[in-house]
Amino acid sequence: MPSTNPILVPVLGDQLTRTLSSLRGRTKDDTIILMMEVWDEATYVKHHKQKITLIFSAMRHFAAELEDAGWSVDYVKLDDENNAGSFTGEVARAIERHDPRELHITEASEWRVQQAIEEWPDKFACTVEILPDDRFICSQSEFRNWAEGRKALTMEHFYREMRKKTGILMDENGKPKGGEWNYDADNREPPKEGMDPPAVPDFEPDEITQEVIELVKDRFADHFGNLETFRWPVTSDEAEKAADAFFAQRIEKFGPYQDAMVHGSDDMYHSMLSTSINLGLLDPLELCDRAQAAYEEGTAPINSVEGFIRQIIGWREYIRGFYWLHMPGLESDNKLNARRSLPEFFWTGETDMRCLADCIRSTHEDAHAHHIQRLMVLGNFCLIAGIDPADVQDWYLAVYADAYQWVELPNVSGMILFADGGKLATKPYAASGNYINKMSDYCKECRYSVSKKTGENACPFNSLYWHFMDRNRERLSKNHRVARVYSTWDRMGDEKKRDYLETADAFLDSLTPAQKDWAR
Repeated sequence: MPSTNPILVPVLGDQLTRTLSSLRGRTKDDTIILMMEVWDEATYVKHHKQKITLIFSAMRHFAAELEDAGWSVDYVKLDDENNAGSFTGEVARAIERHDPRELHITEASEWRVQQAIEEWPDKFACTVEILPDDRFICSQSEFRNWAEGRKALTMEHFYREMRKKTGILMDENGKPKGGEWNYDADNREPPKEGMDPPAVPDFEPDEITQEVIELVKDRFADHFGNLETFRWPVTSDEAEKAADAFFAQRIEKFGPYQDAMVHGSDDMYHSMLSTSINLGLLDPLELCDRAQAAYEEGTAPINSVEGFIRQIIGWREYIRGFYWLHMPGLESDNKLNARRSLPEFFWTGETDMRCLADCIRSTHEDAHAHHIQRLMVLGNFCLIAGIDPADVQDWYLAVYADAYQWVELPNVSGMILFADGGKLATKPYAASGNYINKMSDYCKECRYSVSKKTGENACPFNSLYWHFMDRNRERLSKNHRVARVYSTWDRMGDEKKRDYLETADAFLDSLTPAQKDWAR
């Protein structure tokens, strides 16, 4: 039992790591760990039922592990009497209960939570120490220093710095193993007939998870998503088993087929580890070491291994740094002036566009769609249809189990929607139906014809692409990576242009906007 006037250590729901900076150096006889399920965090957008279940279950399991190890844990459940509903309110109540001399907390991953934490020193009588989250390779200050004075924040340049810093996939001469820094050109294979990726491990809900599922069914009945297929790892042991399965069964083909999409095959060769990484159940650097070992042992090719590592020490670290560099303005950016409301079918899945329907089905069933489905199907549609960035941001944040604002917002605002005007991406990732047809089997049985450009039953992506380019010409024609598109547009006859624009307008006019009760 901790002594009088202990140190209080709040641990947030995505900080489920035994080596967390606020826990290091603490002793069991002088520390109380505070964990809180609060209404504000579960409802500031209407998070997917599986996402809430995953986080609450992982928190409860982590608390039980800490208690088994001899730590004193003050755990506040959502339905506990007098739950204040917010982190600040629950910390205030814990201070009343325990009268701590100090409060130690690791900085939050999200801007709005960190802003609340930074008010705590003035709100509470005890000393408040806010510690850096050193589970990331690149600190916020290091990223700011890297970014300072650069005309463009090119992820590839940052990624190479992280390779050098960590030594991952580097030889004794400081050169990249395999001879190249990046093997993305080898990782764009379309799906092959008869592909049969190994199943991702399912983790049967135990008593703790079942209790959370019942809570979510009761308290969040009107939230998006299905609970019957809940399968996510909720402990570090389960997360390690999921990692074992990826490295044993799927990493070999992960690289070449990471962009491929197959109807009904939701996971393909993807690792499905992002939820566990973002919760803190897995160490990202250890996963990179395992990937490197697979290459060195000859069980995985360099393009698969490098692609996996780039997503973690390149893209993940870059996105986090970009988020903190550009907040809070990133949240309100809308440089392309997109104002259309999110269509209702993003919630119902009721659309004849087979690609969108399949991605939304997967999202509803499992709180998951892989990165190309998010970028080049769902995101591409939102971009070329001109959907309001605030709507799109809230939807992505709500529906995906691995979505926290620090990782979701830069990806959606910058990468998907070009709403930041090009601070992150060098060009908008707009595409017609041809891209989807090349990288998937979606178009084969779709009601719409991908080969038909305009008119009834033409693939909507085809006309929406040109509608997007036409209405954004003033801004995008100055982009050297897009300028050639306008040369193609200008060579079209007036009648053909009119057909594209009228087909797109008719489709956009047919969309039913979603109700707004799901957003902030």
